[in-house]
Amino acid sequence: MSRSAFENLQREIVACERCPRLRAHCRQVAEQRRPMYRDEEYWGRPVPSFGHPPARLLIVGLAPGAHGANRTGRMFTGDSSGDWLYDALHRWGLASQSHSIARDDGLRLIDTVITAAAHCAPPGNKPTAAELANCRPFLRRELELLQPELILCLGRIAYDATVRALEEEGMEIPRPRPAFAHDKLIRLQAGPEIVLSYHPSRQNTNTGRLTRQMWDAVFRRVRRRLDRQGKREG
Repeated sequence: MSRSAFENLQREIVACERCPRLRAHCRQVAEQRRPMYRDEEYWGRPVPSFGHPPARLLIVGLAPGAHGANRTGRMFTGDSSGDWLYDALHRWGLASQSHSIARDDGLRLIDTVITAAAHCAPPGNKPTAAELANCRPFLRRELELLQPELILCLGRIAYDATVRALEEEGMEIPRPRPAFAHDKLIRLQAGPEIVLSYHPSRQNTNTGRLTRQMWDAVFRRVRRRLDRQGKREG
């Protein structure tokens, strides 16, 4: 596996201009800013994936938050979703620290890469089907380069994007396609296993749809699957 090829892909992601609506929205948010972040320089561009090969675990989210990753330039960094994610990754031995504040905070992922179905922050957190299709080739190439053993999909849109990317890569998906459900494990005949979870958005965590106990159950399953497979050399 070529780390340089992965790094080149991330540079392509940052330079992408395929979706004019999303690019305009990211720039607008970066210019207007929230009052609490008025002294910060926003990233305001497509957000690259975080982590590097080798990585047996690929985490797929929805898209950067307007004032989270679109501000900091790192996936799941600068908002409450990231607080939930990195706390869990650290507790289960997949991150060097429990918080992610900025790109230069020293955080390292362990055997893990974090990506998204869309790399630009969409208005209302709702990318269109066409925008998701524009971004899917990046996910396909990440799957090719990483060859992950396990994929954790955070939310239904991330799951749909992952399955479509795997199908386009020639992977056989069970028919009918398994329905999305929290803490569900999907085994493919050949290829990575897939674990499903609700997204740790405020909409889910503040309403109790996703509790800490439910979140821990997902990462307990992830840790168990990785331990069963054994560490990949790289």
